[in-house]
Amino acid sequence: MFGKRSDGRVLKTIAPEFKLMPSLMTERSDAHVYFNQDVKIDAINEYIAKKQKEGIKFSTMEIIITAIVRILATRPQLNRFIMHGRTYARNHICISLTIKKSITDDAEETTVKFYFDGTENIFEIKEKIAKLIEENKKEEKNNGTDKTARILTIIPTPLIRLSIKIIKWLDKHGYLPKSLIKVSPFHTSCYVTNVGSLGIDSIYHHLYNFGTTSMFFAIGKKKKSYIYEDDEIKQERVVNLAFVGDERICDGHYYANSFRILNRLLSHPEILETSLSEITQDIR
Repeated sequence: MFGKRSDGRVLKTIAPEFKLMPSLMTERSDAHVYFNQDVKIDAINEYIAKKQKEGIKFSTMEIIITAIVRILATRPQLNRFIMHGRTYARNHICISLTIKKSITDDAEETTVKFYFDGTENIFEIKEKIAKLIEENKKEEKNNGTDKTARILTIIPTPLIRLSIKIIKWLDKHGYLPKSLIKVSPFHTSCYVTNVGSLGIDSIYHHLYNFGTTSMFFAIGKKKKSYIYEDDEIKQERVVNLAFVGDERICDGHYYANSFRILNRLLSHPEILETSLSEITQDIR
């Protein structure tokens, strides 16, 4: 039936203006909102050093992804997506991440997709991230995303375009097979790119009109920056997070409060050591 999807449920009780928005802004690219924030890195560095002494090796990216998973679990409007004029609550939490198999210009890229139930603590999320990245960095490794892309590129270009049109139609009407959604990096709660690992600062990355991604975070390099705090301008060690989101899924107040919570979690990573008993559910 039209509107039924394997990856989410239609929200029927959202406010009238949010019911109208997907018809006024039909494409995700029509609804981009941009935000960036300098996150003080001292607390993260101290946490990493502390855990290193305990024999647990954390990366800044793992801590940031854990904090993103936590706000997705506790701030359900962030885990919505728009498809064919309808607003859906996603029925899972997942993060897509593009990685290079080695840091060279001609190295292959691949995309990994992490699924979470949202209750995990930082140790469980770190283990899942580290394991999947390590597996997918192997030159001989091809994951489901790679295999699907290779199959599509075997056929002639006109047939590729036709295939993509069919896939988009199926996606639009809720008929896209679960197996394709599972391997598609574009059907995800949030896309993350760690450009800081390339030695550059954060970027604003567009959202894709294909798929269901409603949020994109770019992690920049560690640097010194000036922060206005407690009526003073202070120079701090920071990492910049650049965000692009879909304004149709929630209002600015909800986004702002979510970013404040994200910043608090990154300022106190030890909070993430506690698992959640359950995640917060969206409205019906």
